[in-house]
Amino acid sequence: MKIELTVNGERHEADVWGGESLLFTLREQLGLPGSKNACEQGECGSCSVLLDGVLVCACLVLAAQAQGHEVVTVEGVAPAGSLHRVQEAFVAAGAVQCGFCTPGLIMATVDLLEHTPSPTEDEIREALSGNLCRCTGYQKIFDAVKAAAAP
Repeated sequence: MKIELTVNGERHEADVWGGESLLFTLREQLGLPGSKNACEQGECGSCSVLLDGVLVCACLVLAAQAQGHEVVTVEGVAPAGSLHRVQEAFVAAGAVQCGFCTPGLIMATVDLLEHTPSPTEDEIREALSGNLCRCTGYQKIFDAVKAAAAP
């Protein structure tokens, strides 16, 4: 089936099969490798994207469900050639190690700060609870979120 969707502000058409995930379409058909394919069960958060402004695991969304909708990936949170303040904060805080979980954590943080500009420690922990990281120990990630939230 053919679908049309807007990804990072650009209209796309893709031929998908009924069981194809949005994650597969983004990575393999549209050439956007930022969202990572890890657990394929919605447990790790590595594939997180915004679908019509709602944070979702792209591995759990069928590509066909994105028909006519707007998707924002980690590649599209900032204008081309620049970084979003969340991306800058992650780099400055050293919250990036292997980088596999980073796109999902950035998307979760962007979503958090959109809804809660000055989150508490508990709000940060809750917002990031769907994202797993094996490298950083989370403290630098929390530091990055706090830095991005600062005025």
